[in-house]
Amino acid sequence: MAPFLAYEDKGPVPSRRPLVPLVLVHGHPFDRTMWAPQLATFAATRRVIAPDLRGYGASPVTPPLTDFSQFARDIEALLDELGVESFVLAGLSMGGQIAMDCYRRFPGRIRGLVLADTFPAAETPEGVRTRDAMADRLLREGMRGYADEVLERMVAPYAPAEVKAHVHRMMTATSPEGAAAALRARARRPDYAALLTRVGVPALVVVGADDTYTPVSDARAMHAALPDAALHVIEGTAHMPNLERPEEFDRALGEFLARVDARQPSTAPPRL
Repeated sequence: MAPFLAYEDKGPVPSRRPLVPLVLVHGHPFDRTMWAPQLATFAATRRVIAPDLRGYGASPVTPPLTDFSQFARDIEALLDELGVESFVLAGLSMGGQIAMDCYRRFPGRIRGLVLADTFPAAETPEGVRTRDAMADRLLREGMRGYADEVLERMVAPYAPAEVKAHVHRMMTATSPEGAAAALRARARRPDYAALLTRVGVPALVVVGADDTYTPVSDARAMHAALPDAALHVIEGTAHMPNLERPEEFDRALGEFLARVDARQPSTAPPRL
């Protein structure tokens, strides 16, 4: 069965030695347009795929999400359908946790792992109650009030007005049913802390210096746990540095991708 996810799939015509594809996983409660700067930057030289997760953006809400790992299974099915065997996987916030779940499920396909403004720990009992209560609220009230409240934590209060407008627009356009289902599933996600110590590919940890959802201390702990990782803290940003300071985010990501590309075997024919 073809995957039902909506997605962007951009990039140049493949060369004899194509660069490693890049797969971008958005956070909650957003959609694939949160990666617009990265699609514009990197699709000029490599294949870039950015799906809307189940229940977000243009992807349908049904069948409803009940298991957090379903996100990873959806991504795996989409990449199978698109014929993408190996790739660099990048996720921000909830997308970073989904990226960790993807590594848990199919590590052999992942050539590099980018974890932005995220954390690996399972939810605490208080966190489960908080996420469940928020799910109830979104179903009861819709997304607008929540979006108004959290906007200046998602991005810094001093972020450009157009960035704030984009983030607010994504949040208010999200289906309350999709967001609520994801919150409940996310509240019951596994702990990925031990998994990070076994990651066998290069990793990049990125965080906004002023992120209050996933502070720099969380990023430093992930960086310490990963066997082969770089850490990049982006000043003047909060939870979405890829939108708040896209040039610096893309510079760090580009350097990481170049490192991963250099590790790939050449497909050039042998010399006679």
